[in-house]
Amino acid sequence: MDEILRIQPIVQDFTATTLAAIPNVFGRLTYLASLRDLSSGRYEHCGLEAVYPQEAVQEALEFCHQEIFSRVLEMPLSVQEQDLSEFLEGMPSVLPETIVHWRQLEAYRILPPEGAPDYLRELFFSNLRALLEILESQHSTTRSGG
Repeated sequence: MDEILRIQPIVQDFTATTLAAIPNVFGRLTYLASLRDLSSGRYEHCGLEAVYPQEAVQEALEFCHQEIFSRVLEMPLSVQEQDLSEFLEGMPSVLPETIVHWRQLEAYRILPPEGAPDYLRELFFSNLRALLEILESQHSTTRSGG
C-alpha cells in the first residue's frame, strides 16, 4: 500500500498531462511500450525524472503500462477493433499498408508489459492477429468495392 501511495502523484501527473492527450487505448499502450528500453526493460521519461526520483518514475510507468494492458484485455473485441483501427489510422502511412506491416512484422509483440503472464500475452497476441485480419479484410473490400 505504501508503494502505491508513493507513486500515486507520479501516476496522476503522467495520466493527466501525457496519457490524457492520447485519444485511444492502443495509442497509450504503444506510447508506454516506447518508453521502455528493450535492452534493459527500464522505462525512461526525462520530464518525470526531472521532477520525481528515478526509481519512483520507473515503478509508476510500469504500473501505468500494466493498467493500460489490462484495460485493453478487458475491452470487448468489437471495442478493441474500433480502438485499434483509430490508432492505426493515425499512423503516417496509408492504413492498409500499416495493417499489412503490423501483421508481417508482428510489431505488436513489444506492447505487453514485461511482467505480464504468458497466457495474457498470448491472448493479447491472438486478439491482435485476429483484429488485424479483420481490419485487413475490411480495407481490401473497401478498396475493391469503392
